[in-house]
Amino acid sequence: MSPTPSNKFLPTPKTVAPKLGVDKGPIHLVQAGLINQVEELGWRVVFDGHHQFEDISPPPNGIQVNPTGDAAVDTLNTSIARLRSPQFVAQVCESVASAVQAHAEMGHLPVTLGGDHSLAMGTISGTLRTYDQACVIWIDAHADINTIHSTDTGNIHGMPLSFLLKLNPPAPSPDSVLAKFDWVSHLPAERLVYIGLRDVDKGEKEILKKHNIKAFSMHEVDRYGIGKVVEMALDYVNPQRDRPIHLSFDVDALDPSVAPSTGTPVRGGLTFREGHYICEAIHETGLLVALDLMEVNPTLADAESVRQTVTVGCSLVRSALGETLL
Repeated sequence: MSPTPSNKFLPTPKTVAPKLGVDKGPIHLVQAGLINQVEELGWRVVFDGHHQFEDISPPPNGIQVNPTGDAAVDTLNTSIARLRSPQFVAQVCESVASAVQAHAEMGHLPVTLGGDHSLAMGTISGTLRTYDQACVIWIDAHADINTIHSTDTGNIHGMPLSFLLKLNPPAPSPDSVLAKFDWVSHLPAERLVYIGLRDVDKGEKEILKKHNIKAFSMHEVDRYGIGKVVEMALDYVNPQRDRPIHLSFDVDALDPSVAPSTGTPVRGGLTFREGHYICEAIHETGLLVALDLMEVNPTLADAESVRQTVTVGCSLVRSALGETLL
């Protein structure tokens, strides 16, 4: 194995702190031997169990909205009412943010295994609380940047970046559901870059253009090759190579032939090697301070597809933490 590059932001000995999301996918990764695999790369692993957030109870479904006679307020309240379990999502993500922050402040590299990509609200907030100049490289088939007004479904897993970029309207009152997200850290748009997009809602396309958010879709991957795309992404979001990097990787960025057991598979995605190259290249910068691996869902496929997806997930984590081909 080639020598591991030094990391500008992490002390020695290098310590990784896995945090597991609320779904069953993460524990499958651990049961597949991920902890031992990471230790074999030379990391000290601090693993404090599978976070189920049992102390957080989902509130009753549905948000009651009463007309006020003010068209703007009523429109806002109607959008808020469409959100699915917003209080619960906000509470869980805030707990994740605190956990990630605590490990980051100890010089650990938090690895969050999910689970719903809405958790990235928490993981990235935790990173930004510790490294306020951090940038985010978001690997995904989807933009996950719908606002409360643009979402068709109300699913917050399609909205985390709109909260991080502060694209939603302010809470109309302290007891508003939107106030539950006031804890979310602010990520400036110029410190976000996407790789792998190919299934983007119409409203999201408008948001990306309006806010000049840098995105490399699968078109650019096909045109330039993954090596050039990663270089261009880093040049945009981290031009001096001096910012800490938070890598948030949704496995649905990979083609379903590579990772079939995920919630919203879209054909035409990253190949096995393209996904791994991204992780290897980010590791080589020596700037990685946090890693998410999201949307591994073992309930959505047959046993062999689950095994395949879990194996790929473990491999991506290892690549981001320094595993090399030679």
